[in-house]
Amino acid sequence: MANTNWTKQELVAYILLYVAHSDLQETKKEHEYILSRVDAETYKHIKVEFDADNDYQSITKIVDAVNTEPTYSNNPDALFADIKLMAFADGHMDQMEHAIYNSLKKILS
Repeated sequence: MANTNWTKQELVAYILLYVAHSDLQETKKEHEYILSRVDAETYKHIKVEFDADNDYQSITKIVDAVNTEPTYSNNPDALFADIKLMAFADGHMDQMEHAIYNSLKKILS
């Protein structure tokens, strides 16, 4: 189990970064969307953590954090709405983003 004592903001930042990077790049629009959801300070320190993690660590952290975050463990729809908005932030959901969205939905539901 990953050690994620994240705030809800940190969790949102991490998941949005994960989705944004599913196609291996974070576009300017995706970056702006993340900053519309979390403050710049949270973004900066979560980005450092995200950049240091591999894909397996990222998924493990996300699952662990979502399961311990009451807002999302009780209402995963709110989380998926955010993930979907992130995926469409640059105007479309590409194949990788769609695959990540579906994978997260399967894992977290």
